Formats: sequence, C-alpha cells, structure tokens
Amino acid sequence: MNDLTHSHQSHCIGCMLSSCAGQICRFPTRLVSWLDGKAQGFAPIFLRLLLAYEFGEAGLEKLHGNNWFADLSFPFPFNLLPADFNWMLVTGLEIIAPIALILGLWTRFFSAALIILTVVAIAAVHWPAEWRTLSELWQGYAITNKGYGNFKLPLMYLVMLAALIFSGSGRLSLDAWLKRRIAWS
Repeated sequence: MNDLTHSHQSHCIGCMLSSCAGQICRFPTRLVSWLDGKAQGFAPIFLRLLLAYEFGEAGLEKLHGNNWFADLSFPFPFNLLPADFNWMLVTGLEIIAPIALILGLWTRFFSAALIILTVVAIAAVHWPAEWRTLSELWQGYAITNKGYGNFKLPLMYLVMLAALIFSGSGRLSLDAWLKRRIAWS
C-alpha cells in the first residue's frame, strides 16, 4: 500500500509540475494575445504624454523667458515673419498642443503641426552651421553643444510624432470617444 500511495503521490507531483510548466510556456502566447486584443489601443498614450511634457516644458520656458528668435535664420516662409510673431506662434503651439496631446484631442493635427515646428527648429537651431561630409553631419546626431549641431532629440520627436500621425491617439483619448459618439448617432 505504501508503494502504491508513494507512486500515486509522485505521479500527482509529476502531473502538477508538468501542468505548471505548460502554463509557464503558454504564458507569453497568452500575454501577447491579450495585449493584441485589449491593450494595443493604449500604446499611443505613452507617446502623447512624453511629447506633451517635452513640448509643454519648452513652451513654458518661452512663455516666461525672453525672445531669442531675433538672432535666428528661419527657413521659408517663416523667415518672412517678424521674430516676435514667430516667438508668439511657437510659444502658443507649445502650450496648446501638449494640452491637446494629453487629452488625445485632434492628435493627428497637432502632431503634424509639431512636426512642422520641429523641422523648422532643426533647420534654425539644431542643424550644424557647416558640414562638408556625412561624417561631419552625423556628429550633430548628439545631445551636446560642441559646434556640430544638436539634432538627436528633435529627430526622436519627429519619429514619435510620425507614429502618432499613423496610429492616431489610441483608445484613451477624446478622439476615440468622439469617434464612438459620432458612430452611435
């Protein structure tokens, strides 16, 4: 009887270990399936919040700072506008767009507007003043002020903003709420 009980207990332990191993092995597949079905629409909120913080911080600095745009050379058509108007335009966009991004309101529109702002900023501020080779240009892909430019962060912002244009604002947004609301009407 002891041998039978011992054999039955080890068989149950073996079954239990096998079942646990099966559950552990199936966990990644189940997690990915759950993420694809339920959580994929939440991904854009992380980009929206990060970009809102970065652009909002820049906007608040400009709001409380002095206009230094007079010393810059802007690309066309912004070079036709007075420096004070450009300052006001950029400050306003860097204050309003982050609020819209946080709310997920008109995300694609504000992402496109921030892309334009970022391209102009790269051209006017972050691009190297002189470069003759791609190797010299690539030195500007950094977060430094060594005279080679400094376009690493703005380029990352462009990629994140492009992702928002292609993906939209996601499920946790006023855009999604408005879309559902209009569909129900």
